Formats: sequence, structure tokens, C-alpha cells
Amino acid sequence: MTRPRSDRTPRPETNEVWPRMTRRAVALGVAQLGLMGVVGWRMKQLQIDQADEFRLLAEENRINMRLIPPARGLIVDRTGLPLAVNEPIYRIVIVREAAGDPEEALARLSAVMPLTPEEVARSLEEMRRVASFVPVTVRDRVGWDDVARVTANAPALPGITAEVGLSRLYPNGADTAHVVGYVGPVSDFDLSQMESPDPLFRIPKFPIGKTGVEARLEDDLRGRAGTMRIEVNAVGRVMRELDRVEGTKGKDVQLTVDAALQAYVEARMEGESAAAVVMDCETGDLLAVGNAPSFDPNLFVRGISVADWQALNENKYRPLANKVVQGAYPPGSTFKMITALAALEAGVIRPEDTVRCPGFTVVSGTRFHCWRSGGHGNVNFHDSLKVSCDCYYYEIGQRVGIDAIAAMARKLGVGVRPDVPMSAVAEGIAPDRAWKQNVRGESWRVGDTVNASIGQGYVLATPLQLAIMTARLATGRAIQPRLVKSIDGVEQPVTGGEPLGLNENWLRRTRASMYDVCNHERGTAFGSRIVAEGMRMAGKTGTSQVRRITPEERARGVISNSQLPWERRDHALWVNYAPYDNPRFAVAVVVEHGGGGSSAAAPIGRDITLQALYGGFPPLEAYPPNRREEAAKRQETIRARMGGHAPPPPVDRV
Repeated sequence: MTRPRSDRTPRPETNEVWPRMTRRAVALGVAQLGLMGVVGWRMKQLQIDQADEFRLLAEENRINMRLIPPARGLIVDRTGLPLAVNEPIYRIVIVREAAGDPEEALARLSAVMPLTPEEVARSLEEMRRVASFVPVTVRDRVGWDDVARVTANAPALPGITAEVGLSRLYPNGADTAHVVGYVGPVSDFDLSQMESPDPLFRIPKFPIGKTGVEARLEDDLRGRAGTMRIEVNAVGRVMRELDRVEGTKGKDVQLTVDAALQAYVEARMEGESAAAVVMDCETGDLLAVGNAPSFDPNLFVRGISVADWQALNENKYRPLANKVVQGAYPPGSTFKMITALAALEAGVIRPEDTVRCPGFTVVSGTRFHCWRSGGHGNVNFHDSLKVSCDCYYYEIGQRVGIDAIAAMARKLGVGVRPDVPMSAVAEGIAPDRAWKQNVRGESWRVGDTVNASIGQGYVLATPLQLAIMTARLATGRAIQPRLVKSIDGVEQPVTGGEPLGLNENWLRRTRASMYDVCNHERGTAFGSRIVAEGMRMAGKTGTSQVRRITPEERARGVISNSQLPWERRDHALWVNYAPYDNPRFAVAVVVEHGGGGSSAAAPIGRDITLQALYGGFPPLEAYPPNRREEAAKRQETIRARMGGHAPPPPVDRV
């Protein structure tokens, strides 16, 4: 009989598998423990060992730093009158994510504040280009009425708000445009010119100086940015402001310019294409830097229209050019003092020596004409300046040579770039033999010297250089121009002023000749003299040709300037200082295509000089009797044009 198998009795195959299953379980358990150990070690590394590093990264992702633009420094005149200030402006902005449908939102805004189709189209386009949470400006520089309407209707205009900011304003407008300059949004070109741009320049439409003092003193005027810490979410949307540190305001700049005198100079040149400079003979301070016509710099701050830009660009009088420092003109007869001093210093002439002027000089078979076709007869040094005889200078120029003339020109400031903070300051040209060889690849010729001796040919000078020349002739010192009086209250140094090293006797004789130019009845500027005692001036007229007069035209009769197209007329020039025996002011005037220096430039220079001497409109007794009625009418016209800048009438008027 067979005994039944117990259920507890292992089967043979089970006994064989059990050891294998046990080994697998152990291996799996070991692997799991190992994996858990690695995970635990990594968690310890992340949560404990590298906790500070990841906490910092998390904070940096959550907290953003933003720059706060600083207030730009002010620019004022020598008396403290504002020339460039900051004005609060309001703008209307829209945030798309808060406003809902952009077209509907702008339609609601139009019901409150009428918008042009161009404003609507531009706003919609900009909202399409930026993130939904980025504010878009609908209209800039809005008035308080618009701000009030938008604010009052805020519940009906979700996502649309009024913001306040600062914008540059030039209270004097066109009067100081070329000196102060203007600001505009920083451009890619601006950034390309900088080695290490200020982070502020990355702010959209951040204003930067474009021309004039605004550009040249940008680093001082700009100030330093403040910072603002804001909390943002994962997509960069601002959640809240955590704290802010305000920036440092830009430095205030005080110029040497007198705003009232500057306004007078601009008004006196109205209708001309001209430039004028008034320079203090003691300090070199530039009291007026006038350009006509000028332009309103506020147009560029607000965004100049195409029509306004074309009008400025296409104007043949070049209102955008700072003619005082950028305009390089043949100085004409205002250069004759340089030629004379070079010859006197070299000893090739004496003041008493005479040169015969028959009306022309023949050099190498070519006739060089005097401005007076009949000639001046025998002329000495003194009379040569008084009557502005060209033939005298043709002769002494050949005797002394161009290198000595060029050296004297540079000593007196011509052909040397002045160090003033204005845009595109020209160097001018005081040519010599080396200059022509280096620049033109040609040898110097005697005819070049003849032309240069009367300020023609290759010679070029700016109105500022002519003012510097005049101040140096008046004082015998190396006066340097100064445009910035102080920066943040710190007085800027007066540079130069050391003696020129010229023979004082020759300088006295030159000044005496310039005095007779104005005060002798044969002087070329006798009609523009000052008759007030203690105020009389010394000066020199100049006329520079811009076209060649052919022998055929001379034979027929030279065409007068009045019969020529404007752009073919001669330039008119004038320089003077006053008072003669105690120089206070040096003045230079250039009237582009004005004709003659005595008729076009000298009267302007005389009026500007009187305005500077009297600190306002002079009494009519300062003018010759036959000029007083004309002067009175001109004063009234200019007073009306100057408006608030006009000083009160003098009490001793006739």
C-alpha cells in the first residue's frame, strides 16, 4: 500500500529553484540600497553642500536690477540764466495684457482723448512687437488736460495710464542752439563710437548729447544711474518693487556766454547768412557766439518732422552749421596785420618804407590787382592798413616769404584749432611750403605767396580764429578762448595769456593803423565808427573773393556784387577791438556773400561792440550824427525781436 505524499514535503524542483531566488533577492536589495545611497548622497550635496549656490541662482532669477535714469545737469549762462533745463512731461501708455483687445482699448481712449490714425497704427504695431506686459507709449508730451481726462476715466480705461518723466528744454530756443547744442535718443552709431558705453545707453530712447556743449560735456552732464530692485515672475513680468537707490544728478555747467548779448547778436544778424563772435580781451571768455540763421533745438528733442528737417537741410544759408567754428573762410584783408607783422619782425621793411601802388602788381607775368583799380600811389605801413592797399602786401609778402607769414599766423591763432567744447571745430589753414607739398603734392609758387599775403589763396580762418587774432593783437598776449566758466560751481581755469614775444613797437603801430581804419576819414570803416569818447574802436575790414575775375571781365568792367547771384558774391569780413586804449572786447564778423566788409560786416560789428560796451542798447550819441536815425529804427526792431531778453532803453536817448 502506497503512503500519501505530505503537502509540506518539498518538491524536488522547488528545492533546486529556492537558492537561486534567494540570491536574486539579495542582489536586487543590494542594488536598491546602493541606488538609494547615491540618491541620498546627491540630495545631501544639493540641499546642504550646494544650497547657498542654488539659493543665489534662484534669487537672481526672481530679483532683477533695473537702472533709474538720472536727471541731466543744467546749463546756464554767465549770469545764471537757464539755457538748458529739464521739464516734467506726461505720456499716455498702454499695457496690452491689462487693456484687453488693443483696438477696442484704443477706441475707448480715442473717445476720451482724440487720437490720429497714425498714432493708433503706430501703437498697434508696437504692441505686436513687444511682450504683452511691456508698456507702449501712445502719445508723448501730453498736456495736463489729457492727463486729467485719462485719470478721471481710469475705470473705463483698464491698462491705460499717464506717466511722468523728464525731457530737455531749451528756453532760449534758436538763440543759443549752436553753442548749447541738443540731445537726442542714443543710436547704434553713437554706441559704435564708444569703447565702453555707459549701461544707461541701453535704456530705450535714453537722451544723449548730439551737438555743442551737450555732446562735448556729455560725461559731466549725464550723471550716474540709480538702481531699482524688482521682483519678477518666471516670464519676466514685474510683480513688485523691493527697493530703489536714486542716481546722482548730472553736473551743472555754467557757460561764459551772456544770454542777453547773445540774443542781440542773433537779432542783429537776422536775414543774413553770418557769424559773429564777442571775446573778452582779458580772460578769453566767449560772451557771444552768434550764427545766422539758427534753428530751434527743441525740435530735435521732441522728434523733428520730415518737413522741418527738409526745410533746415535745404536752406542755402545752412542754419544747422555752426559757422563760428566750422566755417573756414578766406580772411581777406583782415589777414594783412599778420603779413605786416611778419615783415616787420623779419626786418624786411620799416614802417616808413613805401611801396608804389599803380592798381596792380605783375608777378611772373601775371597781374595781381588792388581793390582800387586806380591805385593808391606811394603807401607806407600805416596807410596800407588804413586804406587796405593790396599792392603793398603783394610786395612785402614776397620779401618776407610764406613760411614767416604762416608762422606769424599760427602765433596769432590762425591755422590752430581752438580748444572749445563745440562740435566740428575747424583748424583753418595757415599754408606754407611744407603744407602744399604734403597736402597737394606740389611745390610752392611765388603767386601762392602773393595771394596768401592778402588772405586769399589757400589761407582759411574761422570767425573764432579771427576773434582770437584780434584779441592777441590788442593785448600782445596769447589769449585763449574759454566757453565753460564753471562745472558744478568749480571755476574753470583761464589759460594762456602769456606774452606773444612780439616787438611792442610794431604792435603799437599796428593798433594805430587799425584805429585809423575806423576813425580817419580815408579809413575803409569810417562810416561805421564809434564817436563816444572812451569807446572808440580799432578794426579792419575784409572782402574775400569766391570767384575768379577773368581779364576779359576786367576789360569790360568788373560785375558788381549786387548784380551777381547770391552764392557768387564776395564774403564780407570785419574784426575790431574796443576801447582802443583799454581793450575789453574783441569782435569778429563774417557775412557770407555779403559783398564788401565795410558795407555789410563793419556796421554789424560796430553795433555788437556798442552793445557789449554799454551792457545793453547804447545811447544814440555813440553813433555818428548821420547814423542816429537809422540806429534808432534798428534798435526798436531788434528790441521787438529780442522780447524778454531786451534790456530797458537808455535814459539819455535823444
